Amino acid sequence: MMSQAYLQQLSHSAPSLPLNSLTKKDMSNQMTKVYIWDMDETLILLKSLLNGSYAEAFAGSKDAQKGVEIGKMWEKHILQISDDFFFYEQIENCNKPFLEVLSKYDDGQDLSDYDFNQDGLSPPHDDLNKRKLAYRHRVIANKYKQGLHNILDQEMMDQWDSLYKMTDEYTDGWLSSARALLEQCLSGNEDPTFCNTVAGGVVSSNATASRHINVLVTSGSLIPSLVKCLLFRLDNLISYENVYSSWDVGKLQCFQWIKERFNSRNTRFCAIGDGWEECEAAQAMNWPFIKVDLRPNSSHRFPGLTLRTVGFYFSIVYGNPDSENEDD
Repeated sequence: MMSQAYLQQLSHSAPSLPLNSLTKKDMSNQMTKVYIWDMDETLILLKSLLNGSYAEAFAGSKDAQKGVEIGKMWEKHILQISDDFFFYEQIENCNKPFLEVLSKYDDGQDLSDYDFNQDGLSPPHDDLNKRKLAYRHRVIANKYKQGLHNILDQEMMDQWDSLYKMTDEYTDGWLSSARALLEQCLSGNEDPTFCNTVAGGVVSSNATASRHINVLVTSGSLIPSLVKCLLFRLDNLISYENVYSSWDVGKLQCFQWIKERFNSRNTRFCAIGDGWEECEAAQAMNWPFIKVDLRPNSSHRFPGLTLRTVGFYFSIVYGNPDSENEDD
C-alpha cells in the first residue's frame, strides 16, 4: 500500500546533456534538477483512451467511442513502426531496462552491410547473442537520434501528423501541454527560449545557471516506449539514454540507477506520474512525487500542471531554491 500520508503531505503543502560529457567538477558545482516522468496517462494518453476512463472522467461530455478509436489507431502505429523499423518482432522477448545496458558487448563492427535477418539471434544468455542484441540497440539508438522524418515516407508522416492533431484536440491539448512543460523543465523557466537546447537535452539555462534533465521511466517494454517518444514528439526533449523500462526490474530499481548516474551534492530529483508504483518508489528515495490526475477539475493534469507547481514540490523536500547552492 502506498502511503496516503506521503501524498497528503505533498498535496496539502500547497533538457538534458548526456552525463558522460560532464566532468565531476561540473556536476558538483552546478545545480542539477532531474525530472523523472511516467509515460502513459502522464505525458501521453493511451490506456485511458482505450478503456474509456478518460472519457468517463468528463461525465458524458466526451465521446468515449471516439477515444477508443483514437487509441486503437495509436496502437496500430506503435506496433507497426516498432516491428518494421526497430526490430521489435525479433527482440520482443529480449526486453532490457535501457538501450546501453549491453553496450560493453558491442565491438563497434560496421553494420552497414550486416544482415539482421540472418544472424541467428536467440535469447541473449551468452556473449554472442548479447553482442547481436547490442548491435540492434545501437541501430535503434541511431534511428531515435535521426527522428521519424528520416524513417517514414510522406504518407505515413501525414497520417501521424493528422492523428497527433486529432488526439490533441480530443484531449483539450493534453499532448501539446505536456510537451510544453517538458520544454519549460529543460529551460528552468516558463519561457523555454531562455535555454540553449541540444537533441534530448540542455547545454545551459541562462535564467537559472543550472542544468535540467528529463528522464522517462515507463512500465512498458523498452522498444515500443522509445517509439512512443518518437510518435508523441518527445524525442528532442528526452534522449534515448534517458528512457528506462521498469517492465522486468520495477520502478524502484530504475530510480536507484538514475540516482547513481546523476547524483551529486547539488542534484535534486522529482518524480511525476499517475500510478502507485512510482509514488512508492519516490517515497523510498525521499524524492518529491507529483501525482497526475485525469479528472478535468484537477490542476495536476494537462493542461494544468505548471513549472511553478513542479518547483513547489521540489521546495517541499529540498527547501527554498535560493538556498540550494549553499554548503550542506
